[in-house]
Amino acid sequence: MMRGYRYLKEHGQLARVPELNRALTNTPLSIQRNVTAKIIFGAGLPQVELIVRQFLLTRIAGVALNRALLLSLGQPGSRVVHPLPPEWRRVLTAHGFVLAPVLSALTWQGWIALYFFAGVVRFLKGLLDTVAGSKAPNYRELGRYAYFDTLSEIALPKPCRDGRSHDIITWYARSSLRPQALDSLCHGVKGAADRAVDGLSVRSIPSVIPPLIGGRALGRYLWWGLRAVTLAAFDVFRGRWWHAALLGEASYAAAVRANDGVALASVYLFHNSGWIFRPLWTYEAEKCGARVDFYFYSTNCEPFKRPTGYPDIGYGWEAMNWPRYLVWGPGQAEFVRRAVGPEANVTIVGPIWFNTSAIELPPLPSNSVAVFDVQPVRDSYYRTLVPQESFHVPAVANRFLQDIHATVVACGGVMVFKRKRNIGSRAHPGYRHYVRSMDALTNLVIIDPETAAPRLIESCAVTISMPFTSTALIARDAGKPSCYYDSSGIVQADDRAAHGIPIIHGRAELESWLRQQFAMSAPVVRSAE
Repeated sequence: MMRGYRYLKEHGQLARVPELNRALTNTPLSIQRNVTAKIIFGAGLPQVELIVRQFLLTRIAGVALNRALLLSLGQPGSRVVHPLPPEWRRVLTAHGFVLAPVLSALTWQGWIALYFFAGVVRFLKGLLDTVAGSKAPNYRELGRYAYFDTLSEIALPKPCRDGRSHDIITWYARSSLRPQALDSLCHGVKGAADRAVDGLSVRSIPSVIPPLIGGRALGRYLWWGLRAVTLAAFDVFRGRWWHAALLGEASYAAAVRANDGVALASVYLFHNSGWIFRPLWTYEAEKCGARVDFYFYSTNCEPFKRPTGYPDIGYGWEAMNWPRYLVWGPGQAEFVRRAVGPEANVTIVGPIWFNTSAIELPPLPSNSVAVFDVQPVRDSYYRTLVPQESFHVPAVANRFLQDIHATVVACGGVMVFKRKRNIGSRAHPGYRHYVRSMDALTNLVIIDPETAAPRLIESCAVTISMPFTSTALIARDAGKPSCYYDSSGIVQADDRAAHGIPIIHGRAELESWLRQQFAMSAPVVRSAE
């Protein structure tokens, strides 16, 4: 795969892979309404082709497909072997990739079989969980609740000594967006202790889908499963593979229907780590009166502008169809509308908190400069993304830190550096080695990566971020001077992805900007020494 990436780069063909993924994003599948079953798709039937396309984009396109493409290019004479539906195989060939048609077709059939059997297991698990009663607590005891999908422990409330926490649940509890009648805020983090935020209970529940309630619901679900499994198995031989592929997703939707929507959340919130596929069961939940919101916890979603203009929107964004999008500002709202269309239901809410911790900040001097970078990952992963420019690499990241430290010291300030998060050995060794060496520097404070970014920003005089991480917008919202710094010269000064934050190039420009901010924020700047 590394050789395949080098081949594309040396031949000036890096754009081939993202162009292919975008083509798959926008190439409809040959699925007609008259050959789709309501028993499988339910309330999602009007959107059936898009639902199936979204599902395939998340399962077999993107990085998974990139790996197969790079592997074939890195082995002279080899062909691409990857599970793809017939329509997408033709798209791949049209983009100049050499496909192994027989092996890919067989792999595709095996993939369908695998997902069919996984769907059968999902259906049976729904029965067993109900019969065994393993899905306590009683969801009706939650009252009116909101559910946050796919959170981790670091996204749960963790107040510091001052009682504040900068997590998504606390943000939502205090937002005007939430229904005022809510009793609970729920999530799926296993083993998390119950807690409370502003009088609302925060609880972990076993599943986003309530268990089957009562014998009638169990009977309806069982009858649905017997018919759906039979239909999906039979339709594989008729070329209607989509019923088998989405059988597992259909099982969740069937459980919602079997319960007549009882014990559903009032609001379901999904975040932008899973931006493409809207789960099939959400169409049933929305039909029953639940609200489905998609929120961005970051703004770093767009590719860099190039000297020749803006590149196409990245893979998957144009296939979204969430009912409502919660965004930070007008720039992100415009991005969503460019991707989805002018009809997108977009609500601007300002910065959205997400991860946090109870880690306390050390005392910081008044001339502190908060610095946020983007950690480069190992080449073995980074190159499977097939980046169009070598920006998130150690040479750029290390120079970013070197330039800022030297400039902050020259201006009489203290650099306070926080990595985006702790990703361990996934970070590039060259970057990790340099960060460790920074311990010997003066006028530098290194903050635990898990520290809440808003807390650090409000404790510093100025914020400098690597393009285009969201901390720059958090700082602006907090009334702090904020800029993006680019040491590479890759980032265009007028890139709309900056959302109005100034983009600084080179140490001389950075020093001029920083001295101006220090002069405006304090009459006298004390040296940290």
